[in-house]
Amino acid sequence: MASFYERRVLPHIINLAMDTKVLKEERTRCLQDVKGVVLEIGFGTGLNLPHYPPAVTKVVGLDPSETSARLAKKRIAASPFRVETIGLSAEKLPIPDGSFETIVSTFTLCTIPDVSGALLEVQRALAPGGRFYFVEHGLSEEPAVERWQHRLNPINRKVLGGCNLNRPIVSLIEQAGFEIERLEKSYMKDAPKFAGFLYRGVARSAGTVGN
Repeated sequence: MASFYERRVLPHIINLAMDTKVLKEERTRCLQDVKGVVLEIGFGTGLNLPHYPPAVTKVVGLDPSETSARLAKKRIAASPFRVETIGLSAEKLPIPDGSFETIVSTFTLCTIPDVSGALLEVQRALAPGGRFYFVEHGLSEEPAVERWQHRLNPINRKVLGGCNLNRPIVSLIEQAGFEIERLEKSYMKDAPKFAGFLYRGVARSAGTVGN
């Protein structure tokens, strides 16, 4: 069971810490080609809502945190499109197979306990030809930085509600059966290297027909 800190305090901290100028730019870059009805895993406090382009008609946000849901209310009210929230985690999506053309994850895969299971659910929920848009921090490609990520990961997990510094994001996505369609990797501006190696890209289920 989550602690009081994780349930009531941490969502406020994340709401502020994840709303910087640099992160806003990353969200915009990740979401610029998204359209139609979108399933967003790790919806949190709705920080992505101002960065969706006009082609988006509805967002279904999935997140288990009640505190985050309360903090998201103002952003939901200001959204030009319909927003529906579901208070569950991504490890078992309460939706039929092939329900969405587009699924989004921003700075979420680092924290989901069963990330492999969640990615399998994302693939199940995607319609044929659907795409998974993501921007995530994770394991660096520099051995020296990677060593520090492994050393600091236990502390980071404890302080930031299970957030992992060292998950190999692309490998995890590919292991779930996705093909990477587009990928950029870089260090985030103004962030320490151990916490700021970014994977930004688009994936689709292997064997689906592209649009």
